[in-house]
Amino acid sequence: MAMTSWPSSGRQTRHQLAFFLFLLLLDVGICVPLLSFPLSLPRDKNMISRKFYIKDDVFWKDGNRFQIIGGDLHYFRVLPEYWEDRLLRAKALGLNTIQVYVPWNLHEPKPEKMVFEGIGDLVSFLKLCDKLNFLVMLRAGPYICGEWDLGGFPAWLLAVRPRLQLRTSDPAYLKLVERWWNVLFPKVFPLLYSNGGPVIMVQIENEYGSYGNDKAYLRNLVSMARRHLGDDIILYTTDGGTRETLEKGTVPVDDVYSTVDFTTGDDPWPIFELQKKFNAPGRSPPLSSEFYTGWLTHWGEKIAKTDAEFTASSLEKILSRNGSAVLYMVHGGTNFGFYNGANTGSDEFDYKPDLTSYDYDAPIRESGDIDNPKFQALQRVIKKYSAAPHSIVPSNKQRKAYGPIKMQMTTSLFDLVSMSDPANVITSTKPMSMESAGQMFGFLLYESSYNAKKSGNVLRIPKVHDRAQVFVSCLSQDVDVRGLRYSGTTERWNNQPVSLPTTECTSNTSLFILVENMGRVNYGPYIFDEKGILSLVYLDGQILHGWKMIKIPLHNLNQVPNLSFEMQHSKKRTEKFTNDVGQKEPALFAGEFSINTVEEIKDTYLSFNGWGKGVAFVNNFNIGRYWPSRGPQCNLYVPAPLLKPGKNTLVIFELESPHLELLLDAVDREDFTCGSNDSKVNQL
Repeated sequence: MAMTSWPSSGRQTRHQLAFFLFLLLLDVGICVPLLSFPLSLPRDKNMISRKFYIKDDVFWKDGNRFQIIGGDLHYFRVLPEYWEDRLLRAKALGLNTIQVYVPWNLHEPKPEKMVFEGIGDLVSFLKLCDKLNFLVMLRAGPYICGEWDLGGFPAWLLAVRPRLQLRTSDPAYLKLVERWWNVLFPKVFPLLYSNGGPVIMVQIENEYGSYGNDKAYLRNLVSMARRHLGDDIILYTTDGGTRETLEKGTVPVDDVYSTVDFTTGDDPWPIFELQKKFNAPGRSPPLSSEFYTGWLTHWGEKIAKTDAEFTASSLEKILSRNGSAVLYMVHGGTNFGFYNGANTGSDEFDYKPDLTSYDYDAPIRESGDIDNPKFQALQRVIKKYSAAPHSIVPSNKQRKAYGPIKMQMTTSLFDLVSMSDPANVITSTKPMSMESAGQMFGFLLYESSYNAKKSGNVLRIPKVHDRAQVFVSCLSQDVDVRGLRYSGTTERWNNQPVSLPTTECTSNTSLFILVENMGRVNYGPYIFDEKGILSLVYLDGQILHGWKMIKIPLHNLNQVPNLSFEMQHSKKRTEKFTNDVGQKEPALFAGEFSINTVEEIKDTYLSFNGWGKGVAFVNNFNIGRYWPSRGPQCNLYVPAPLLKPGKNTLVIFELESPHLELLLDAVDREDFTCGSNDSKVNQL
């Protein structure tokens, strides 16, 4: 149904007719069982007046003009114990609206296995927004981008055959979207503003005009959403502020509101005038639905920074003329687990994975700190235009340096192979992708064998996503001399042949290739980003056949840990490893640190200076990837709710070169000065 300038009152009219019919039946003496009568009356008089709508190019809330001053804050990048803290800081900034993505992959990690608990408890997050008097703009996808793995799509979609055409009107893909929304939207419907909740708008897709031009696809999404959410809710799209992106990304029906985003510092008002051309008359309140407070950073880049006063003055250009804006981000948070996204440059091999930190140079920093120039500058501007009362500004969270942590090797990669559950091993004549092997995140180990030449061999993998470490071993030898010998690394962005060393194996030499999925592309034409070895493997120019794929079962953000990190090391193995750290055999390392009392539990950071590359777990929670040699991120943020009184366990899967003294340091501050860049800040 096309949305008129006022929201449809059909539902209310139906309620009134039903009520009058009920009275009429009573009047003529017909007995009506109350419990079975399909009548839904408003809970109170105030419910009747709850309306959020668009008229005369203005937002209206309950009959009053409303200016959206909002910010993006993602529940899945913040521990639930800190949701209220971060929202209160957004309130102190002066915001009245929270915009939030819903990542499909977090909530359906396996087909039809739905997760809405813990960090995925969307309903509790929305109710908390309501409790704190925030309105909510819900970005329901199914594609969200957001520097999140595969743009929020579940990785298992890439394993469906025949191959799905994501972000199109492909019936098989749309059927899966509908199945997902059949779960999601019934949870959202009671929380719509007209039903007493905080949700005033629901976004479909995201920046589609930067990707495709399939109007049938967008209309299908609109129809699905309307079936679940009704006609009163405002559906909206977001696209870059150019004619081309708006022509491709907007839905040519009157009941979908088109918003824009653009570079901070651009003159907003010509773009808002363009926005009007893609909305029905009177239905185009000026809204920058992504006003960039900062920017993302990839591994190997300088940390991105934007000037505080420049950002604040750009925002004032919008607010001073009754425009609306949503800060992206107001609080970035952290890419916990393996969920960070990635971008590409000129082609799919120009691969750029995102940092674990999603600080984004936002006014509320990754740790929640607001004592910074950007928060203060934006707050001064927002206070001029925000009618909402400001709460007392929360103080920064205390942080604690717990000091050095001694690590011990517990399990080498070779040991992991020997302990592999047969259920985690798949055989095939040629390498399979991670998705086809059922390993959606983390690492997959490929094993084959070959006849070694005295002069050595040359290995070539034309297509690997994303990083492959190559090892050889004589598995038929006596157990005391078995092990993996590092041969080299080949990467998606720097694909080089690997020279295999000469061996003295009494039979075929075993070949092991450990492939790391460093995060799927979330934006652009290369989002169909399968992981693992995606081509044939060549040894001295000949195809190498006969492969085993061995899953390395490191758990992700929304999974129950399925790998025991008990101390399994033998003293002999540990001594051998620590005396030969240059061999670069990946291994699990474990350590402990103690906290005496609850009062001493504070946020902290783990400094990985001196280590190589890997992933870290604190008390079985995956806090993300580290890569100090590449930089710029040196330290990983550890929120206090992950810690406990008594012993706290730290486990890392180190891929390359452990610290010479096997020490980690728990420090009290962030650090983005690692890597080889001379200048550590990318000033935008």
